[in-house]
Amino acid sequence: MVASVEEVPSERPDYDPPVTRHFLTGEELTSDELATLLDRALELKADRAASTALAGRSVALVFERPSTRTRVSFEVGVHELGGHAVVLRGDELQLSRGESARDTALVLSRFVAGIAVRTGPHEVVQELAEHASVPVINMLTREHHPCQVLADLLTLRERFGQLDGLRLAYVGDGNNVTRSLMVMGANAGVEVAVATPAELAPREVPTGALLTEDPAEAAEGANALYTDVWVSMDDDPASAESRRELLEPYRLDERLLGRGAAGAVALHCLPAHPGDEIAPGVLYGPRSAVWDQAENRLHAQKALMELLLGE
Repeated sequence: MVASVEEVPSERPDYDPPVTRHFLTGEELTSDELATLLDRALELKADRAASTALAGRSVALVFERPSTRTRVSFEVGVHELGGHAVVLRGDELQLSRGESARDTALVLSRFVAGIAVRTGPHEVVQELAEHASVPVINMLTREHHPCQVLADLLTLRERFGQLDGLRLAYVGDGNNVTRSLMVMGANAGVEVAVATPAELAPREVPTGALLTEDPAEAAEGANALYTDVWVSMDDDPASAESRRELLEPYRLDERLLGRGAAGAVALHCLPAHPGDEIAPGVLYGPRSAVWDQAENRLHAQKALMELLLGE
C-alpha cells in the first residue's frame, strides 16, 4: 500500500520569502538605515570583535581591477565577522572566457552568502544582482563607488559628531566617487558641492548638490574638501597629459583648504599622487583625515555586510 502524500499548496498566503537586498549605488539605503549603519560602524570600530554575523559563512570577493584598500578591508572584514573570504581575480573566473554574469551569479549563489565585485562596467554588477539569490555589493565600478562613500561619511561623522548640515566640497575629476558622494551625501543630509571642468562633469546632478567650474566657490565654507586622482585606471593613458592640464586649477592645496570653514579637513580616497591633485602638505598635514578615511573602509563595510548578509 502506497502512503498518500498530502498535497502542498503551490502558494502560501501567510509566507513572504525574504527579499534579497543589494548595494550597488548607495540609493538602496534609506536615510534612517544609513544613519543606523554608521552608528553600528562606530560600535564595530570601538570593538572589532563585537560581531560574528558571518560565522560559518563565506563571501565571494571578485576583483577584476587592482586593489589595495578595498581588498584588504573586505577580506579582513569578512574574517573579523567570523566568515571566510573567497578571493577571486578576474582571470581566475570563467567570466574571463565568456561565461555570462547571469550564469556566474546563479552558480555563486549556491555556494556563498554574498558576492562583492570590483569591476569596470556598472552593468556587470547590475546583471549579477538581477540573477543572484544572495546580496551583491558593488566594491567599485566606473559609475559608482558607494563603499568608499560609506567610509567618507563615517569619517565626517567621527570628526564633526553629526552629518546633517555639513558642507563637503569635491574638486577634480567628475568620476565614480563624485557621483556616489552626490547621491549618498544628500541621503545623509550633507550638502555636496562639486567643482570640475565642464568636460569632466557628471552627466546628472542629484537634487541638492551644487555643480560649478569654480573650485573656490565649492570650497567656500566647506567642512571637508575632497579630491581624487586626475587619471583613473580606466582612463585612456593617451589622455593623461591633457587631463592634467585641464585639472591643474583644481589641485587641493593649502590655499584652497583655507577657504573652508574653521576646522575643515582634507579627504582623498587614495591612491594619491602628491603634487598633482593634492599638495603634500595637505595630504600629510594636521588637517588631513585621509588615513582615518582609509581605515574606516573596514568598519563601514563590516556594518554593511552585517546588515545585508548577517542571518
